[in-house]
Amino acid sequence: MLMAAQQVRADEERGTQDEGRGGSDMPLYHFSEDPMIARFVPRSPLARPEVEPLVWAIDDWHAPLYFVPRDCPRVCFWPLPTTTPADHERFFGAVAGRMVIAIESGWLERLRTMVLHRYVMPEATFEDTHDHGVHISRWPVVPESVAPMGDLLVALTDANVEVRLVPSLMPLGRAIIQTTLHFSLIRMRNARDWPDAGSA
Repeated sequence: MLMAAQQVRADEERGTQDEGRGGSDMPLYHFSEDPMIARFVPRSPLARPEVEPLVWAIDDWHAPLYFVPRDCPRVCFWPLPTTTPADHERFFGAVAGRMVIAIESGWLERLRTMVLHRYVMPEATFEDTHDHGVHISRWPVVPESVAPMGDLLVALTDANVEVRLVPSLMPLGRAIIQTTLHFSLIRMRNARDWPDAGSA
C-alpha cells in the first residue's frame, strides 16, 4: 500500500494546507500529561534523533488534534477547498462538526481518565510553519500558564469535533489517505494492525 510519508510519521503527522483561521494574535498551546514543565527545551523526537531539536506549539483551531493521550493513535480529517464533492459526500456528508477525530475503542478508558494539561506558550520565539497550525521555536520557552483540561470528551465536543470510536483505525486510515480531504494520521504505530507499527 502506498503511504503518504509526510503524513504518517513517528512523532506527529501533520497536514500541508493552512485553514486560514490563524493569525499573529492567535494563542499557541502545548499539551502534556506532565503538569510541572517549567521550561521547554528544544529536542528531537526520540525515534528520529537526526531531526533538528525544536519546541512545538499548535494554534487554537488545530489544538483539538491533541486533546487525547499523547500516544493515542488517531485519524483526523476535515474538508479543504480542494476536496472533491464525491469525497466530501462520502466521508463528510453526514458530519455536523468541523473535523472528525477517530480513535480506537481500546483507548476510550484512557481518554476518560487521563489528566491532560494545556500550556499557554508565548509567541515571541515561535515561527509559523504554515503547516496546519504548527509553530516551532529553536529556543527554550517558558510557558505563560498551565491548567488541566478536564473531561477530554467534553473538550472535544465543545470544540465542534465529531469523535468516532472504532475497533481498528486501519480501514478508515487506509481509505482516508486516498481522498482529497485533509488528513492527519497521528501515532499510528500504536494502532491495531497498522502495517508500519513495528517500524514507527
